[in-house]
Amino acid sequence: MKTRTLFLALAAAGLLGVLGYGVYRAGMSHGMKMPDPVSAGTAAVGDHPQPSATDTATDKKVLYWHDPMVPQQKFDKPGKSPFMDMQLVPVYADGEADEGTVRISPRVQQNLGVRTAEVTLGKLTQVVEAVGSVAYNERDVAVVQARSNGFLEKLYVRAPLDPVRKGQALAELYVPDWVAAQEEYLSAKRVAATGLGDMMESLQEGARQRMRLAGMAEEQIRLVESTGTVHARLTVNAPISGVVTELGAREGMTIMAGATLFRINGLNTVWINAEVPENIAAQVRPGNRVEARTPALPGTTFKGRVNAILPEVVMATRTLKVRIEVANASGQLVPGMFATINFAPAAKKETLLVPTEAVIQTGKRIVVMVAEGEGRFVPVDVEVGVETNGQTEIRKGLKAGQKVVVSGQFLIDSEASLKGTTTRMAELPASKEAMADAPTHRGEGKVESIGKDQITLSHGPIPSLQWGPMTMGFNLPAQGLPGNIAIGDMVTFEIRETGGGLFEIVRISPTAPAPAGPMQSDAKKGGADDMKAPKK
Repeated sequence: MKTRTLFLALAAAGLLGVLGYGVYRAGMSHGMKMPDPVSAGTAAVGDHPQPSATDTATDKKVLYWHDPMVPQQKFDKPGKSPFMDMQLVPVYADGEADEGTVRISPRVQQNLGVRTAEVTLGKLTQVVEAVGSVAYNERDVAVVQARSNGFLEKLYVRAPLDPVRKGQALAELYVPDWVAAQEEYLSAKRVAATGLGDMMESLQEGARQRMRLAGMAEEQIRLVESTGTVHARLTVNAPISGVVTELGAREGMTIMAGATLFRINGLNTVWINAEVPENIAAQVRPGNRVEARTPALPGTTFKGRVNAILPEVVMATRTLKVRIEVANASGQLVPGMFATINFAPAAKKETLLVPTEAVIQTGKRIVVMVAEGEGRFVPVDVEVGVETNGQTEIRKGLKAGQKVVVSGQFLIDSEASLKGTTTRMAELPASKEAMADAPTHRGEGKVESIGKDQITLSHGPIPSLQWGPMTMGFNLPAQGLPGNIAIGDMVTFEIRETGGGLFEIVRISPTAPAPAGPMQSDAKKGGADDMKAPKK
């Protein structure tokens, strides 16, 4: 009795094992037919899919879905991208065929913060700033020299940079050569006064000429004539107001004719030598008005004009030196002061203007995104001019009244570039040499469909491409499929990229059927034994 009970228990356990394995195999078979949750709804489609859905937000038919980062691969259903952690993006069947044109729904525009501005006509004057330092006006200089040999008896200005006024006494000289010339003149004058006639008058005129040759000025000669006395000492006066920048005289020294005694620089006007970068030097012209400010006198603005542009570039800084003449009646500007210069170039003609933030610098290209209405945006190459105060001059590429994108344009330009690249890559397939050098990637999967040029596989992960499980189409090899491949077969395959984000089957073969597992063998064995066991 105990033996019979034990036998029945073992038979029940074997039956349960067979049923459990059958349920397990059925679940596995059903699971392979179900779409992977990661790639659900991302079945790949051919190159010319038909519209399969309507976007409720825009009420437009969707041509296909794609990942903007891998735009060449197209899918017939929405879902999560198999390449990136993001949702697939719809591409509408709106008949838009222009390469690079992007269509964005109003809802997406609002999410991206897209703003536009109008292309306007206006005059744009660029503000050019430079730095420089104050220097003496070398055109406002007076040099005082000794006109005759003599002795310096008294000096009234004793140090360089002392300020002087016009007519101020600078020094007193004793000139022996003047004594003989003056006495000769006075003698001829006294004789002429006795009435000796024209001969004395000619002698008197000759004596006057010798005084001139001795270095006496007309004022000094008239002083001798009016007083009738000899003036052997000369008082040297300042010819202009300014500062003594050079002092070559000292009391008691012997003076030679032609020796420089004083050098006086005026301060009514000063120069500011500004360094202007050579790339903007063309906008500065002689005569342009400028405004100068210095940290030493905050709140004070000095007016001036460009006096000259020196024809030499400073190699170390790549700048040109601009000489500016500034009025300095109050004498507040002194040489050596640091100054900031604002140039006001001549007003230009009216030109097209756009906000500077609308301009996209992309290497050799300069692009703006033009809004064409109804959610369409197209990139336009432009030629720009000067830029100031947030406005940029457009010389070529736009028309007045057009709308340009000033916010979110980088995202739109990226999408337009991707679209244009996709079109060009589709038109230019990879060369045979490039395809031959491309690496291959191995995977396993199930044949879902076989077309004329493509085979669709539901494959597992492909680590070398960092792909997860998904269903997608592959181009057939040039020699076609092996004859033993049919829909529903489990296969192993190798693929390689052919360009444009597409892949081609290199090798494909059926997967060998798996051997029976131990549970299945034991179950079958147990079942057979039960059938053969004699009844007791």
